[in-house]
Amino acid sequence: MTISMEFMLVIVVNVLSAGIFIGGLAMSIKFIEKQIKRLEDKQDKHNNLIERMVKVEESTKSAHKRLDTIEGKKR
Repeated sequence: MTISMEFMLVIVVNVLSAGIFIGGLAMSIKFIEKQIKRLEDKQDKHNNLIERMVKVEESTKSAHKRLDTIEGKKR
C-alpha cells in the first residue's frame, strides 16, 4: 500500500493548520490572562482606596464629635 504524494501533502497541510490554530489559541489565552491580571490589580487599588476612605470617614466623624463637645463647653 503506497500513499500518494497528494494525500501526504493534505496530511501535512492539515497538521500545520492544526498547529497554527492551537498556537493562536495559546496566544489568545495568554493575552486574556494578562488582561485579567491587569484588571485584578486595578480592582485591588480601588479596594485599597475604599478601605482608606472608610478610615478617613471614621476619623472625621470622631473629630466632629470632639469639636461639637469643645464648642458645647465654650457656650
